[in-house]
Amino acid sequence: MRSVYFYMLTLLLASLGISGASVFGQTVIPFTLSDHNNMLVKAVVNDTDSLHLMFQVAMKDASLSPQRTRPAKTLSFHQGVSAGNTVQIAGLKKNDITFFDNELSGPGSDGKIGTGLFAGKVFMIDYDNSQFVVYDQLPVLEGYQSIPVHIRGEALFVDVTSFIGDSSLQHSFFLQSGYSGGLLYDDTFSAEQHLDNKLLVKSEKTLKNSAGASVTTKQASLGQMKIGETSLQNMSVGFFVGNLKTQPFSFFGADLLKRFNWIFDADRKTAYIRPSKYIDAAPFELK
Repeated sequence: MRSVYFYMLTLLLASLGISGASVFGQTVIPFTLSDHNNMLVKAVVNDTDSLHLMFQVAMKDASLSPQRTRPAKTLSFHQGVSAGNTVQIAGLKKNDITFFDNELSGPGSDGKIGTGLFAGKVFMIDYDNSQFVVYDQLPVLEGYQSIPVHIRGEALFVDVTSFIGDSSLQHSFFLQSGYSGGLLYDDTFSAEQHLDNKLLVKSEKTLKNSAGASVTTKQASLGQMKIGETSLQNMSVGFFVGNLKTQPFSFFGADLLKRFNWIFDADRKTAYIRPSKYIDAAPFELK
């Protein structure tokens, strides 16, 4: 009897366009992928303020941008910090969220929201369907490969192999969904590997860090890179040049993140990845 009921329920849900995830205790949160590869969600803060926030895998808390266009009247800051706030995004409501003031965010957003939204839970970044899915336990992982995640403070790092000249160089990269490009090498790696001489430089770009300071990078093309067992060709990479080098960590940016669907376990020590519909997309060119 149960199997017949389950079958009929599945057919009904499919006809209504509802996934089983939303019925059996999992929460689905839609996001919009912007032209800059940023994931934007609609949030209600303290049951009052409607904000568009950029999801930032590189942080746990939240922040407001000085360039925001929507008011945040319920957020009261003391020395740049507003604690004890409530944030609701789709069917997920979290209490005791801390906001920091005046941190730059992606275009079209009023600020950022981090992984604290999913604290203690397994979560998926499903680029195929432009949604996050929050789970109480790991879902079926068919088609996914596992990769280790290294935690440093609030930052999540993964290992990537870069094929440069005759060398295959494994290096640790900070998952950074706020950086629209591909790989961004840190200053030490860039200097030690003489990237300016070994990579075909396509252009120079000026970017701003979260404090608003300008930094100059060179953009190049990397013939091959590898994460887990998956190889990617001709991805865009950047590195700092000149006296303004201030990059202590290498970034695994949003243009690479979107090429996979990601599942992070509850303790954030393992990620499971599977190629998304963007796996063969043209490399994003920073402007």
